[in-house]
Amino acid sequence: MLGRASLATGSAILALTLSGLWAFQVWSQSPGSSFRGPDGPTAGALQSRGSTSSPANSEVASAAQASGPAYRVADHTVVSPILAALLASARPNEHPLMPAIRWAKQELENVRRIEDYSAIVVKRERIGGELSEEEYAFVKIRHRPFSVYMRFLHPPSIRGQEVIWVEGANDGKMWARGTGLKRVFGTVSLSPTSPLVMQNNRYPITEIGILRLVERIIEVAEHDAQYGECEVTYYPGAKINDRPCLCIQVVHPVPRVNFRFHIARVFVDEELRLPVRYESYDWPAKPGGPPLLLEQYTYLNIRLNNGFTDRDFDINNPEYGFTGRK
Repeated sequence: MLGRASLATGSAILALTLSGLWAFQVWSQSPGSSFRGPDGPTAGALQSRGSTSSPANSEVASAAQASGPAYRVADHTVVSPILAALLASARPNEHPLMPAIRWAKQELENVRRIEDYSAIVVKRERIGGELSEEEYAFVKIRHRPFSVYMRFLHPPSIRGQEVIWVEGANDGKMWARGTGLKRVFGTVSLSPTSPLVMQNNRYPITEIGILRLVERIIEVAEHDAQYGECEVTYYPGAKINDRPCLCIQVVHPVPRVNFRFHIARVFVDEELRLPVRYESYDWPAKPGGPPLLLEQYTYLNIRLNNGFTDRDFDINNPEYGFTGRK
């Protein structure tokens, strides 16, 4: 799930006049460590060309110092088959995003072959300038036809709420059941993009899922690959929920109208070969300040190919709390 920002009319022309920064780095964490934010213990990997300033400042300094493509590989001991494939595909003088784009397109076909999966989705988003608390939901997702069942687990204010959306059903609307005082309304049909639904969401339910995430990542990466001022860093040995992951970090050091984010990270599960976390940050509100989290989506406890049927996406399923078809 990636933030969408409209491009100014002259952005393409502007980008051609900018001196490009293309940086390619590899950094390793110890096998037992967990990845942290931009001010965490691995932030030193962001420093390039000898900069010793803080990460937030070094990124800007790097843009001024760099004059062309810079491919750098640091020594590491963590074994990452995904990273090995990325490095093997790298070509001289190409944009540093290209190895990841090629790999993602290859894996996209594998994701499309997945029939269904269940997971715990953890979401945090900045809406209207305010960063929400984390929301947890159990989900069932089927690819054909695209179908979603959600049951919210946290925070307590939404615990127990349920949602079902099935492509081509219910006139494109989703079924929703509230809790607490909202329970008196029973099961209601709502447009996924209605103001009521979207007031606390950056994206509609139709955009949920790992498949859509991979498609959006490729879309944005291909857009960004048209421009310079892009640093790509790989962190093998990062962990999400104690599962080994390769973290792919993209940094745009300087704010430009053609970039949607300052920092983006994709965590790819080494065993599943699926992205299990995406997060993006805006530029600091003031010089030297921390990057601002825009959105973060994490998929935990993924179980693939469960054999879900129409019953799993039916409000009349007795295992659910819906109160009859509306």
